[in-house]
Amino acid sequence: MQKRQLGNSDLQITPVGYGAWAIGGSGWQFAWGSQSDNDSIAAIHRALDLGVNWIDTAAVYGLGHSEDVVARRSKNGVVLVLMFLLNAACAGMTKAR
Repeated sequence: MQKRQLGNSDLQITPVGYGAWAIGGSGWQFAWGSQSDNDSIAAIHRALDLGVNWIDTAAVYGLGHSEDVVARRSKNGVVLVLMFLLNAACAGMTKAR
């Protein structure tokens, strides 16, 4: 897969990345529903095998679960795009009870 320079950095990233919102799983306000960690890990590996070299995740995706899954199973040389700004819309997110 082709790569492009990211802004003024030395990073070369693919035009397509892996979005990890859905692998955050269930049990929180904006969940996509129940997800299998094994299926999520298989999807990450498939994307990497196809040439994707960056993963978008954030602490708000499953209240940290997405980051945990990505951190356990990403490979060397993968760029992680982590969103760390919490705005007013996200501040109200809580685990479902």
